Amino acid sequence: MIDLREYIARCEKLGELKRITVEVDWDMEVSHISKLNEEKGGPALLFENVKGYSSPIFTGAFATTQRLSVAMGLKPTTSFVELSKEWMRLSLGTVMPAVEVKTGPVMENIDDVDNVRLDKFPVPKFFPLDGGRYIGTTVFLIIRDPETGDINLGTYRMQMLDNNRCGVQILPGKKGERIMKKYKKLGKKMPAAAVIGCDPLLFMAGALQQEGVNQYDVVGTMRGAPAEYIISDFTGLPIPANAEIILEGEIDPENLQPEGPFGEYTGYYTDEIVKVIKKPCLEVKRVLHRNNPVLWATSVGRPVTDIHMLLAFTRNATLWSDLVSMRIPGIQSVYTPPEAAGRFWAIASVKQAYPGHANQVATAIISTTTGSYGIKGVIVVDDDIQADDIGRVIWALSVRYNPIRDTEIIKRGRSTPLDPALDPDSDKLITSRILIDATTPFEWGDNKPKEVTLDKETQKKVLARWKEYGFDA
Repeated sequence: MIDLREYIARCEKLGELKRITVEVDWDMEVSHISKLNEEKGGPALLFENVKGYSSPIFTGAFATTQRLSVAMGLKPTTSFVELSKEWMRLSLGTVMPAVEVKTGPVMENIDDVDNVRLDKFPVPKFFPLDGGRYIGTTVFLIIRDPETGDINLGTYRMQMLDNNRCGVQILPGKKGERIMKKYKKLGKKMPAAAVIGCDPLLFMAGALQQEGVNQYDVVGTMRGAPAEYIISDFTGLPIPANAEIILEGEIDPENLQPEGPFGEYTGYYTDEIVKVIKKPCLEVKRVLHRNNPVLWATSVGRPVTDIHMLLAFTRNATLWSDLVSMRIPGIQSVYTPPEAAGRFWAIASVKQAYPGHANQVATAIISTTTGSYGIKGVIVVDDDIQADDIGRVIWALSVRYNPIRDTEIIKRGRSTPLDPALDPDSDKLITSRILIDATTPFEWGDNKPKEVTLDKETQKKVLARWKEYGFDA
């Protein structure tokens, strides 16, 4: 298990990191530099001179497939689909349980309740219409189910309301909300720990939407070495030993506070821009942090940022794993485009073996744990097209897809209330879905249209002489 500092060092070694040493303001300047840099395909950024602070801010962790590869400990040339396939392969293998340790770097500084001051960290404000400063944009919350004892790591944004409270966006229907309701029924507050800065793979695991999965074990399985955690003597929760910052406290299910607005990953604000919406509130009772802690953040906003790459990757990997677990045959590749905010569209390539096979794949996708939430469009293509080859996908939609024959509309599916396309007067928990079969029907057999192809022998000869023609290899 590596820590965030080791990940930053690995990125720098590969030329995937830039240190910003001039003074920058936490009030929108950091976020705007990050956003413009990401739109240009730039490196991850480490802001070492934030106005009024001595500790740094790190952004852009996952904005390229190269950096996703580094986070997984793989070669930085690995493609997005190859990364997803590798995650799928490893996640279906033998689980390597996490191990408890007694202490770690995160225990270097312990601020008790009387000394908690969240503004000791360089918490950014991101966009002009935001409701305040957001300490948690690349953060996960650790909580425990009071009935099963299962630990959940959930990624929920967190606004710094004051020096000892954070508004937490735990959306309706998410596992965090279901667990919180159990504490409410018991009449108890929910112990919680917010983790900011850790092994990037642990944050990626926290973004998973798989039921019954121990995210610490996921990291160990991927790394090939057990993840390490400390059992907090304050909350009783397992906390990562090498985290940068941990906010420990409790959430009172009865104590909801105004939170937002915030420039979301959809590229829009939600209803908070026009009305006050109250959210759960983390009452911070203790803060743990390393010396000179690194505040990990993301620029968010419209796609594509590092958070969209992360959402797309984790959902892609788990969706592929779900389909394999369902024993759906013929899946060649799966792609959830980051440009679709990492959530709303999925593309699958399938080697058809029987009539209706492509439709089976499409309906299976929206029936998986991953695909049942938020997806509103599925495209299935033949196995001669890689799912992430968008140009070829558009070609298939143009020459293999017949809208009246190959379109299915699903009227009701689970949605995210953050989707700005949904009626603002609805509860925004239900969306429609479109399933598009962009394959050539299997049952056409020998009557399928004849595709223009290259002669294999001539192609081989030409490629052998490629440099001779004056081309680069």
